[in-house]
Amino acid sequence: MEMVPSEENQLVPKEIENAAEEPRVLCIVQDTTNAKTVNERLTLNLPASTTLPKLFEDVAHKAGYVNGTFDLAWRKTGDMGSLDPSSEMSLTEFGFEPGKRNFLQLTDKDGEQPQIASDELGTAGSSGLDDSSQERFIGPLPRDCTVGCSSDYSSPSYSYSSILNKSDTGYVGLVNQAMTCYLNSLLQTLFMTPEFRNALYNWEFEESEEDPVTSIPYQLQRLFLLLQTSKKRAIETTDVTRSFGWDSSEAWQQHDVQELCRVMFDALEQKWKQTEQQQFSPLTADLINQLYQGKLKDYVRCLECGYESWRIDTYLDIPLVIRPFGASQAYGSVEEALQAFVQPETLDGANQYFCERCKKKCDARKGLRFLHFPYLLTLQLKRFDFDYTTMHRIKLNDRMSFPEELDMGPFIDVEDEKSPQTESCTDSGAENEGSCHSDQMSNDFSADDGVDEGICLDSASSTERVLKPKSSLTFELFSVMVHSGSAAGGHYYACIKSFSDGQWYSFNDQHVSKITQEDIRKTYGGSSGSRGYYSSAFASSTNAYMLIYRLKDPSRNAKYLDCDDFPEHIKHLVQREKESEEQEKRQREIERNTCKIKLFCMHPVKMMAMMENKLEVHKDKTLREATEMAYKLMELDGVVPLDCCRLVKYDEFHEYLERSYEGEEDTPMGLLLGGVKSSYMFDLLLETRRPEQVFQPYKPGEVMVKVHVVDLKTDTVAPPVSIRAYLNQSITEFKQLIAQATELSAETMRVVLERCYNDLRLLYVPNKTLKAEGFFRSNKVFVESSESPDHQVTFTDSLLWKLLDRHGNTIRLFVSLPVQSPGTNRTICQKVGGDPEECSEGSKGNRNSVETILEESTEKLKNLSLQPQQGSSTSDSQKSSDTSDFEQIESPSPSQEPDSSSVSAVVAVDNRELENRIRVASGGGAYSDPETQFPGEERSDSEVNNDRSTSSVDSDILSSSHSSDTLCNADSGPIQLANGLDSHSITSSRRSKANEGKKETWDTAEEDSGTDSEYDENGKSKAESYYLYFRAEPYAQEDGSGEGGQKCVLVHVDKRITLSAFKQNLEPFVGVTSTQFKVFRVYANNQEFESVRLNETLSSFSDDNKITIRLGRALKKGEYRVKVYQLLVNDAEPCKFLVDTVFAKGMTVKQSKEELMPQLKDQCKLDLNIDKFRLRKKTWKNPGTVFLDYHVYEEDINISSNWEVFLEVLDGPEKMKSMSQLAVLTRRWTPAQMKLEPFQEVVLESSSVEELKEKLSEISGVPLENLEFAKGRGTFPCDISVLEIHQDLDWNPKVSTLNVWPLYICDDGAVVFYRDSTEEPMEQSEDERNELMKKESSRLLKTGHRVSYSPRKEKALKIYLDGGPVKDPGQD
Repeated sequence: MEMVPSEENQLVPKEIENAAEEPRVLCIVQDTTNAKTVNERLTLNLPASTTLPKLFEDVAHKAGYVNGTFDLAWRKTGDMGSLDPSSEMSLTEFGFEPGKRNFLQLTDKDGEQPQIASDELGTAGSSGLDDSSQERFIGPLPRDCTVGCSSDYSSPSYSYSSILNKSDTGYVGLVNQAMTCYLNSLLQTLFMTPEFRNALYNWEFEESEEDPVTSIPYQLQRLFLLLQTSKKRAIETTDVTRSFGWDSSEAWQQHDVQELCRVMFDALEQKWKQTEQQQFSPLTADLINQLYQGKLKDYVRCLECGYESWRIDTYLDIPLVIRPFGASQAYGSVEEALQAFVQPETLDGANQYFCERCKKKCDARKGLRFLHFPYLLTLQLKRFDFDYTTMHRIKLNDRMSFPEELDMGPFIDVEDEKSPQTESCTDSGAENEGSCHSDQMSNDFSADDGVDEGICLDSASSTERVLKPKSSLTFELFSVMVHSGSAAGGHYYACIKSFSDGQWYSFNDQHVSKITQEDIRKTYGGSSGSRGYYSSAFASSTNAYMLIYRLKDPSRNAKYLDCDDFPEHIKHLVQREKESEEQEKRQREIERNTCKIKLFCMHPVKMMAMMENKLEVHKDKTLREATEMAYKLMELDGVVPLDCCRLVKYDEFHEYLERSYEGEEDTPMGLLLGGVKSSYMFDLLLETRRPEQVFQPYKPGEVMVKVHVVDLKTDTVAPPVSIRAYLNQSITEFKQLIAQATELSAETMRVVLERCYNDLRLLYVPNKTLKAEGFFRSNKVFVESSESPDHQVTFTDSLLWKLLDRHGNTIRLFVSLPVQSPGTNRTICQKVGGDPEECSEGSKGNRNSVETILEESTEKLKNLSLQPQQGSSTSDSQKSSDTSDFEQIESPSPSQEPDSSSVSAVVAVDNRELENRIRVASGGGAYSDPETQFPGEERSDSEVNNDRSTSSVDSDILSSSHSSDTLCNADSGPIQLANGLDSHSITSSRRSKANEGKKETWDTAEEDSGTDSEYDENGKSKAESYYLYFRAEPYAQEDGSGEGGQKCVLVHVDKRITLSAFKQNLEPFVGVTSTQFKVFRVYANNQEFESVRLNETLSSFSDDNKITIRLGRALKKGEYRVKVYQLLVNDAEPCKFLVDTVFAKGMTVKQSKEELMPQLKDQCKLDLNIDKFRLRKKTWKNPGTVFLDYHVYEEDINISSNWEVFLEVLDGPEKMKSMSQLAVLTRRWTPAQMKLEPFQEVVLESSSVEELKEKLSEISGVPLENLEFAKGRGTFPCDISVLEIHQDLDWNPKVSTLNVWPLYICDDGAVVFYRDSTEEPMEQSEDERNELMKKESSRLLKTGHRVSYSPRKEKALKIYLDGGPVKDPGQD
């Protein structure tokens, strides 16, 4: 018996293996219900006939969940849509694709996590065990079918002992909006603080006084209620942030949690003080101070007389230094850091203190003393610091332990409490040291404060203060806010102990899980290695950042309020939130049962345009109700009666009406559409009719055919008539069907099927079915029925084929013609010698005659239709419209149709004659002189705004360029060119290559230069060799842009025509030869790009494309557009654009320099001697190979289209004489002055390091044995900070030649720094160094080079009490 592998990779008999008989669907399921399983994937390979309920069962079994307690969402074309577990559809019917991966997500159902399958549901190996004795877990069952053996969740920075679902932890998470983890951590901490939560519940919001949307306490109250009562796994914080006045952009700003705590507390205080309730609830109004505020004394005590100046400060948190400034060792514990916090410093020497009592400067002791600890003690561990050696912000990841119980007794100022009268606070002392008056002191130590704080003050006597027992200063830890990451950014989460059960939990955004004391200890931190820039600033680590302790005082320690103990206003709020949640749940249920499908309608009024919308209809709504909804959605009320509309199944892609729903008006849409899906494989069309018409039934299995009637007598193709047929019909039956619809004779009918673009097939076998002929859902056919002898001709040689071929390949283009300068004609007349005034009058007549000629040529070209060239390329693009304006095309009758050669000759003669007439009308022979014809040129908008313009200097190029026949008329002998060259000097290299056996064709020339010539090898215009269909007519632009002299023509042209022939056809309309204008294709946003490849067809163009014609000489064969930039090695911006020019293949560098000189003088005001500047290679911004005058382009120098070169002005004669030399740019670094000298070029005869050092010693005077050098890094000019160059570069590499590692200096233009090794860096004070750092940062920023430290600009954290920031009226 043959065995085959099954799904579980076990061998099974082939008889029971049906995988080969039925395709299978691969389903990949991601469990997103908790953090443990979000990175896991469940894979199911199911038969294609599997129903959706069976899919849910299989997923439940595989994941270990109870079926019905979770949802599945299917990702199709980027969107997620829920699956309906009650639908009996199979996977393939729903749209799953066999043989491909189908991605699904397992999500919470109604906001509640899935239930874990009990042991009885198939958990092997654990039956008989009590459910309570096992640890519950989330996610797929272990592969060995045992419970509780899954490994703990772990991450690179933190590990959880277990992850429990919401029902086990009893807590709800908070959704991270984007970067609001810091906010979530603080909110969860406040929520888990009984005293804060209970006080917030006792506060009652008065809606009459304030808008609830902007009330911060009210939104916090709502959030806390949802955290306590919601059944969701996590809730949003958007309402809270909206009350802060934040918009959505604030969610993408990361802030410090301690900063948020300060700002939020201040905002709450302000809000509470503004309410009228504060007189009834003073505790709430002063809640922040009652819970979080402590007091300390900032003092200075004279060591000679004992006089002390002091002031009382309040604090909400105590900042503890991790590592003292300048120290290498960090404090090991919170207690050690607290001790350092109160440790006084001695003021002596230059820092002596002026004592008011001694009336002189004395040694003194300055420090802080704690007078008063708050009920909730907040400690901030200052892990973020600034490293002044590297000038970078860093995070200190040093280990700092903290106890679970903290005794603050040793840190209270007991001596100060026992004898406060020994201290003095005079006015002078207060002024000098910021001390306070005695009345301020008494206010700070009020009797009320003493009752509520960690220090109890006896109100009976202001001179005797008795401390509470030491145990009253013991604080217990209950919140650790953890930062994971670096100084550049990271993530916050909170570890919080519940006062209900003493259990620690991790609140990590939407995930809440139990943790242990071991997990808390892992947040102590601990740095590995050095604390330099890379190890600290960018080394991610996880450690505690804020600690919150609560005073252990049974008389004050509160418990969380139960729901039964809520105040009445809170109970009402709970009820409203429950109703809102139920409404949200119902809305989700409605969404889950709503069918969303594309709806189309051919609107009978709005220009008969196909309108598109989305129909959202409940699955239980009937077809009749859905039709009424679509009727209103498409705004047909008052246009068409409702009973003249119906919904039909529609395929937009094929424009195919699949079926109609006769007799199913009361059928639910869920049944008609096949259930609720995220996307449908079909659409709906709202079809309309006139009242006297009757709807045609569309049956499944029918195909739609668009029939175009062709009339050979008038050469027209009629708009389509739609008919429906069956695939099993024969061609004969199909012809009868067409005859009924078109009233044509079926006996003489020829039917041509267009299966795809330009694929025409004559249907001539009578008994063959439509299916066999290749008909599909939507089809296009052309029919012709006449007694014409064209029936007897082979189809591909027939007039019908030629007409259809032309019809399928003709596109419509909008061509904007250039506006010729009025001054042109005046210049021409003056050159001829006529009187200026007479010339002015004559120019008007000339323009009129030109227009007359153009009109004649237009009429002539309208009636011109020529045969396509055999073997010409075809396009793959589809014609955009079946009913374009170009349905009726005129062409010669068959008897008058000329052959291609005669047509070419006739058209060529006509064009030459037309050109001569234009020349005469424009001023006689002056037209042949390009200088007089184009004194200036137009530039497109995109060219004006772009330095990479290809036509900015064409007028200058034109004035000094070769004539049309220069490069091609080689047989006529040397022809003197405008630049002093002859044609043989330019083409000699080309001939030498040909004689060597390298045959060169125009195609290769086109590839080389990015363009090609308009002339063939015989010197004749290529456009004269053949013609394809071309017809042009004047066109007035609707937007009015054609006014003011701008002319436009509407061109119908065969897209297989070459650009060269297309330009030749445009000559009569432009008024110049095709070599003197350029074609620009207009794209979206009016971007223009020049079309230069003359032998390419217009196959990439489509209907209604726009073309702009601009005057200017187009490139000839072997010519290249070149951009010239000036190299300024010692300028802040070393690369400056100069001009656009044209270099020719075979031209020498000296010849190109000669052509450049007049352009540089005219356009850039650079009057240069040919021996005082050089050209060199440009690679991005880096200078490269120096081009010598005798180098020949394409022989010695590779050149390409849109090439770029550097022009460098020389201080003296050119030092580079041969290719074996090497030009290096050197720059001296002088450490004693902390300065870089200007660049100097050194020309080497070889690649020897020794020669380089000798040259550097020669120009600098540094002894050879003391000279060190290093290669520059990055893009020219390889800028580097003077504070980093001394140690950052690889100085004095141990190599003997420059062309090996680590230098690799093989080409001209390399940058080399050098220095005197005996020269010591300048000694600088800290202020001088900081000032230099600022200057260097500014300099490097201006040059666009790397800066040592560029921190992310942080947005200030603000909470707006008025609901939002006030926008500056002057801002846009």
